[in-house]
Amino acid sequence: MSTSETMPRAAMHPWLSELLQRIEQGHLPQAHAAGGVLSDAELYDLFDSQLSSRLLDLQSRLMQAAGQSFYTIGSAGHEGNAAVAKALRVTDPAFLHYRSGAFFIQRAKQAPGSTPLYDMLLSFAAAADEPIAGGRHKVLGSLHLNVPPQTSTIASHVPKAMGTAFALGLSKRLAHQGTWPHDAIAVCSFGDASANHSTALGAINSASWAAYQQIPMPLLLVCEDNGLGISTHTPRGWIQQQLSQRPALKYFSADGSNLAETYLVAQAAADYVRNKRKPAILHLRTVRLFGHAGADAEVAYRSKQEIALDQERDPLLHSCAAILSRGLLDPHQLGAFIQTQQQRIARIAVQASQRPKLNSAAEVMASIVPPARSQALPKPASAEQRQALFQWDKHNVGKPQHLAKQINWALHDLMAQYSNIVMCGEDIAKKGGVYHVTQHLMEAFGPNRVLNTVLDEQSILGLAIGMAQQGFIAMPEIQFLAYVHNAEDQIRGEAATLSFFSSGQYTNPMVIRIAGLAYQRGFGGHFHNDNSFAVFRDIPGIILLCPSHGRDGALLMRQAVQLAAREQRVVIMLEPIALYMTRDLHQVGDNGWLSDYPDPQHPVPELGEPAVFGDGLELAIISYGNGYYLSRQAEAKLAAAGHSVRVLDLRCLVPLHVDKIIAALDGCKKVLIVDECRSRGSLSEELFTALHEHQPGSFHIKRLNAADSFIPLGAAAYTVLPSCTDIVTQALAMLEQHHD
Repeated sequence: MSTSETMPRAAMHPWLSELLQRIEQGHLPQAHAAGGVLSDAELYDLFDSQLSSRLLDLQSRLMQAAGQSFYTIGSAGHEGNAAVAKALRVTDPAFLHYRSGAFFIQRAKQAPGSTPLYDMLLSFAAAADEPIAGGRHKVLGSLHLNVPPQTSTIASHVPKAMGTAFALGLSKRLAHQGTWPHDAIAVCSFGDASANHSTALGAINSASWAAYQQIPMPLLLVCEDNGLGISTHTPRGWIQQQLSQRPALKYFSADGSNLAETYLVAQAAADYVRNKRKPAILHLRTVRLFGHAGADAEVAYRSKQEIALDQERDPLLHSCAAILSRGLLDPHQLGAFIQTQQQRIARIAVQASQRPKLNSAAEVMASIVPPARSQALPKPASAEQRQALFQWDKHNVGKPQHLAKQINWALHDLMAQYSNIVMCGEDIAKKGGVYHVTQHLMEAFGPNRVLNTVLDEQSILGLAIGMAQQGFIAMPEIQFLAYVHNAEDQIRGEAATLSFFSSGQYTNPMVIRIAGLAYQRGFGGHFHNDNSFAVFRDIPGIILLCPSHGRDGALLMRQAVQLAAREQRVVIMLEPIALYMTRDLHQVGDNGWLSDYPDPQHPVPELGEPAVFGDGLELAIISYGNGYYLSRQAEAKLAAAGHSVRVLDLRCLVPLHVDKIIAALDGCKKVLIVDECRSRGSLSEELFTALHEHQPGSFHIKRLNAADSFIPLGAAAYTVLPSCTDIVTQALAMLEQHHD
């Protein structure tokens, strides 16, 4: 009896039927010489992982045809990565390419009780009880397998893998017990097309840059090279040329269709990275079968000959040949085993497809904000410790200070209180930052906690994400607001989504400091006077704080760290450059914008609660940052003209806490929103709408914004920005209007 007749072939994918026929007829490639690298049991075990991954891919396509699966980018042709998983430890954090199904299944075998087949089928079906993303996306991820989920298709996960590798070495230097052990290595897989992306290239460069200076960087990069980026061919030899000649990055190469070779080389690469604490690249030559995804018709851009040649390089064919050549199974037994596995996965798929789905916005959004941690915050430094800590600046201690100084002092206090805060960014160490906000911190806390980085915002933020996942409170600095656009996806697509796609199991506690906004006396033009932070306003889950003066600078910095520590939040601290050194409010020498430094025990404001100056009822001016500073000047002029006005400083810009803002208005019906950002896409649009939606008809509201323009050089900069005079003029016009 032939193997094709031993079991029913209902809902069998054509590829599987063809495989069974080839096994029956002996039409398989010549088996690779094993060389004693893998035992019989090891070969069989790896083949089982490869086969399971392939059958899952096929099952997903069958489920899609039945309307039960929503993701068909599979691992077919890449199943040699099971041998890479075997060469690693389950405690090595793995940031996986989406074609790493066999890797994931093989890793799960290192953790008894794992159910990778059921879990992956649940993810195909978008089931609400899928254990990592909870039905929010098809991801390869697991907390107990140390696989943080990735949704990247363009290697945007490579920077955080680099950051994690750095954090592993940093943990050892600082005796920090992080998420992963000190002897772990970080592994990151990506495709050949993604190897051309600036995100990957920047991270690889940063890893090499660190290793070149003998900084530990235990990172194993696995480039799974199938020669295609959807329909775009990768030039033959390009990946080897690109990745084999980088300084301080050791190059390994293996044929992904040969399990024994892949395992041998992967083991050598992993041992090199683990023992030397240096990065390595494993160039794994693979093929891509069945197109990019379920709807991709390869014949539209590849010749039939090309497709047929790749089919003969199918790693499953080579593994079947190896199984038969060793006599582990005969053709009949091998075919029966394959069909048994196919039927088993089909049965599991029926169960997975029937599981409940997310059916409300509340369920979907439940993991945008991570669950708060219950641990107590560390105590601030003692009076004696603080006296020693601030000895370097004793001539200023006890005197009112400007924003830059108070943020600097707050950072000193916070780094003394939280031993796991690590700062990173360009020029922040000895130089103390462009504006000296990080002055003396490296001298106080050492070069392992205050790190100069390469000039690459993607790498800076990726480094921070990696450190955060290793249990640090990361505090990266982006030198200017305009520079963040080079790397905004590290915040939008990586840091902010991790809790969402892991059901709150993985988090990125961090405080991203960004110097920005305008009013810098015309210096630097647009790139140093960027007055738009719209990019942050549509990212679910993040918090954006913005102080306008020194006291709030200190309090909000403490609040940001508390939110990162207790709630595992991604917090952005937008620091107005023009107000860093501002001392005076109304006239030169009045010191009206200086303030006393709040004691470390002073409570932070309630999140979203605006600061209020004055109690006037005629008009309320709502603003933040430079706009608040100008509004305070305008308030004095309006008071001199006999008008009673109050001024609100929002402080928390994302999310807006509208109920708290309305409470702070306290009877004011006329509201002027002063927003230093452009009229289109600014916070004022959201605030205007929110006030009307929460209390329709209760307020008469006007907006005063910057023009929809970039910021030019010189005095011309002030022609497109709101001024104190503009605020006074608009306020008087509103005050003179009568409304029922």
